[in-house]
Formats: sequence, C-alpha cells, structure tokens
Amino acid sequence: MIRLTLTGLLLAAAAFDAGTALAQQPRARSGTAPVAIASAAATQAAPAPAVAAVPTHRLVLRPELNLVRDLVTYGDLISGLSGDLAGMAAFRAPALGETGTIQVGRIVEAARAAGVIRDAAELESQGFAQVVVTRAARRIGANEIEAAVKAGLQERFGVDARMFALAIDGGAPPVAIEPELTGEIAVSDLSFDARSRRLQARLTVPGSAAMRLKPLRILGQLVETVEVVVPKRAIARGETLGRDDVIVERRPRDGQGSELIGDSRAAIDKVARRALLAGVPLRTGDVQREEIVAKGELVTIVYEGPGLLITMRGRTNESGAMGDVVSVTNPQSKRTLQGTITGPGRVSVKPAIGRIASAQ
Repeated sequence: MIRLTLTGLLLAAAAFDAGTALAQQPRARSGTAPVAIASAAATQAAPAPAVAAVPTHRLVLRPELNLVRDLVTYGDLISGLSGDLAGMAAFRAPALGETGTIQVGRIVEAARAAGVIRDAAELESQGFAQVVVTRAARRIGANEIEAAVKAGLQERFGVDARMFALAIDGGAPPVAIEPELTGEIAVSDLSFDARSRRLQARLTVPGSAAMRLKPLRILGQLVETVEVVVPKRAIARGETLGRDDVIVERRPRDGQGSELIGDSRAAIDKVARRALLAGVPLRTGDVQREEIVAKGELVTIVYEGPGLLITMRGRTNESGAMGDVVSVTNPQSKRTLQGTITGPGRVSVKPAIGRIASAQ
C-alpha cells in the first residue's frame, strides 16, 4: 500500500515538473519576441542617415546669384544649406555674360525630388516669384578685336595699319569668355587683300573653352582715318572748353565732311557756339574765342605812338575776343576807327602820325 502511494507520488512529481517546464516555454518566447521586433525595426531604419541629412534649421532662398560656373547648385540657391546637399547640381547656369531666371516653384519641386527638403514650407522664399541668375564673363570689345587684327597685319603682311580703322561687316560681334582668363585676344588665321584692303580673320583667346566651341570669325576692311577733336562730355552753349573736355581720336575720313578740327589747341579755351554732344567731332564753326567785348559796349580807346598815349571813350560796332580787330565810333566826332581788342573794355589803335588830332 505504501509502495503504491510512494510510486504515485513520484509519478505525480515528475508530471508536475514536466508541466512546469512546458508552462515556462511560452514565457521565454514571449520574452524574446520584442527583441525580434526591435531588430526588424532597426533593419528598416538603416537608411535613416539620408533623412537625418535634411537640415532642420531655417533655409532661405536667395533672390539673386552671380556665378562663374556653368551649373547652379542647391547651395547657391539656398542660404543655410551645407554638406553634400549644398554641392548637388540643380540647374544649368545661363551662357557666359547672360542673365536668366528660375521660377521659385521649379526650385521647390526640384529640391523636394532631390531630398533637399521634405515640404515647401521648409524653404522661405521671402515673397519673390523667381531667382535671377547672372553668369560672370570677360567681354572682348571692338577695340581689342581691332588691335589684334592690326597686330596680325603687321606681323604677317608688314602692313602698318596705324593710320587705318577696321570696319567690321555688320559691326563688332559680342564676345564673352571665361572671367578668369587674362590673356590677350590674338589672330589665329588671317587673309588680306592689299588692293581692296579687305580681310578675313579668325581670333581666339588662349585657354578659352567658349571660343573653342564658338570660334570668332570676322570679315572687314581697312579704311583711311583722320585725326579729329571730340568732346569727352556734353558741352553747353557758351561754355568754355578746357584741356580735360576734349580728346583727339582717329575717325574714318569718309562721311566726316569738311572743316573738322584736328588740333586740340584750336578748341581749348574756346567757347561753344552751340550745344555740343560727347563723341561728335568738332568743326570750326562749333567754337569761337571767348568774347570779352560786346557789340555796342562803351570801351576805352587807347591811341599809342612813340612817346604818346591818349585815351578816350568809344562805342564798339561789333563784338570780339582778345586780339580781334573791331570798329569803334568816337561819340564826339562820330568818326569810326579800327582797333585791336587788348583786354576787357579796351581797344588799342595805332594811327599814323598826324591823324591823332583829327580823330578826336
């Protein structure tokens, strides 16, 4: 009886232990389940650094850009952007020396697609609708082109073109090259007809990719020139021209007309008879000496002779400048005399001996 009881107890204990082990297994599994979920979450969150790269601070769109590159980056467009996102290309820049615009809506759309921003609200546009982009450039002017062609003519054909001007068919073309280039423009190919003075030239600037893609070719002719005096600024009527107001330039002879002033001394200290335009060649009728005696003015007539000086009053019959010969009338005798203006209100007369008394 006792043996059976002991045997039953042992069997019952074994069954209890087995049940306890089975009951503990689900708890162990339920304890490991959160670890598996966290691992999965960690695996899914692996690309998180790309999201973290999106800036969380204030981003402001710039209204104007001045660039030297051919690409516009997001860092150029957006102030406050840094890192790889700032160096990411967004749009192509305008051509050298040109200005273009980019609509703000296009910038926002492109920035969202590139992952630069998540939402349009992250980018402050300050109320403007477009961004103005200017591409920096060095411009080659007509004077540089002419100097290069003349140097090529001297070097290749022995032509001294200093007395000529270069008339380019259709005018000098606009030329823009990379702003960092400082080399001079030079002739690479040149043909010249000495009889007609017609020429054809190809010009380039060392290191310019722009001129390699679009070479500069011109057709033109050498034309004779003359030296002319031109005002450097607008001159008002009655204004006296000074040394700094005029410059001597060479202009094509054809079409200039006659009576051109070619010596600056003929214009300096002269008075403009009419309004003069800057850059328009002066003619002899455009200027005159400054009048210091007006018509009808009372002046002092001075008779000068060896050991003799007589002064009297007279009235001028015409206006004149220093050194001009004018006629004056003696109001007492009504006689008219010819004298030279020697100063403001002063006319000098040197009559023959024996006529002084009769002139009074």
